[in-house]
Amino acid sequence: MESSSSLSFFLTQMPRPRLITTILLTSTVTCSWKQQKRPSSLQVSAISYHKFIHFALDQTKRNTHLVPSPLQERFSSMISTDGNVELQMLSFEAPKIRLLRSLSIESETMQVKDAPRAAPIYKELKLGSQEASGRQDCQVIERLRFTRMLLAGGGWEDLNPLHDVINQRDYKEKYYTSLLPLGVKYAELLPWGGKLTSESLNFFSPIVIWTKFTPSQHKYNALYSAFVDYYKAWLALMDDAATETDASRVVRNREAQHRYLAWRAEKDPGHGVLKKLIGDTAAKDLLRNFLFHGINELGSKSFLDYFPDYRSDDGTVIERRSMIGKSFENRPWDARGEFIGSNSTN
Repeated sequence: MESSSSLSFFLTQMPRPRLITTILLTSTVTCSWKQQKRPSSLQVSAISYHKFIHFALDQTKRNTHLVPSPLQERFSSMISTDGNVELQMLSFEAPKIRLLRSLSIESETMQVKDAPRAAPIYKELKLGSQEASGRQDCQVIERLRFTRMLLAGGGWEDLNPLHDVINQRDYKEKYYTSLLPLGVKYAELLPWGGKLTSESLNFFSPIVIWTKFTPSQHKYNALYSAFVDYYKAWLALMDDAATETDASRVVRNREAQHRYLAWRAEKDPGHGVLKKLIGDTAAKDLLRNFLFHGINELGSKSFLDYFPDYRSDDGTVIERRSMIGKSFENRPWDARGEFIGSNSTN
């Protein structure tokens, strides 16, 4: 599974007919097949999705002053190429939130909800308005992104690191030592969901929740409880965030955020669904300039500058998602937050 944000796809293997897609917090898209005659457990879970959305918006508004983002003027709604599906977007910003965004897509056969995504939590402190060059006048701080994805049979959420938590022990201890009990609690309630590629792992933390389960009210209650606790933890980090004054660190932090956005915009699996709905050009525009906005504002490096292993012989980007070929079947961190590399499979 791939991180935040942001359109990551998961299909639960159920008999065909109705496709329900859900995007929640972080531009992550989830897919699940739903029967025309829906089991009561799935009906309950569908209702619970709105709880996540409403909680995130309400809590954020309680902690800070949200105002519409300038992106709202351009990205508010779109109609699919066949005229049968409407995409609706919302975006906000706040003194310490560069971008809080949501996407919803609904039709008779598809329902997608991307709630106030905490992906907006880009370790950035916005200090000014857009400059003439289009680059945001902001300082980048070493904080964490909050990302969230739901699907009918599981989901994932995390306080994503800005820097490498596997090799940079000081960074990991600074931000995650106090959060480890939270991760341990929900790792027991929501067991690891299976293989995760090495490339994706670079954008996750020791407290990531990645789980799959048979839909039930009990599991959805646990998932919602985790969401509430993780989101509150992120809001607390946001409240405590201070402006970085060291110029070299600002540059380093900004590049780390830009690298993440480059990865998501290029390798996010949600591109496939968006391409079918609105065409390849519009899908790429939505990914780069809305869901992962900041690629043009925070840096000038390309995807291949950051990830040269994906360069093909003709100089284009190789489409497959993993070049290393290593994945993690079991949780790759222990209860102390130590990385366990031996639990990997090829």
